[in-house]
Amino acid sequence: MKPPERPDTPCVAVCSTTFDEICRGCGRSVVEVAHWVSMSEADKEVVWVRILAQGYPRRNT
Repeated sequence: MKPPERPDTPCVAVCSTTFDEICRGCGRSVVEVAHWVSMSEADKEVVWVRILAQGYPRRNT
């Protein structure tokens, strides 16, 4: 089954990792943000599924 079409990145330009290693805007870890462009589509989909289940991306944090 083909994963759903998604934007190139979950980034919503609300970047903040002030209190921990998770971006308050998109829900990705600092490592995921740093490696996003080199991640496989399958790895990106795993991240997408997790962050959507957690209520991300959030434009108003």
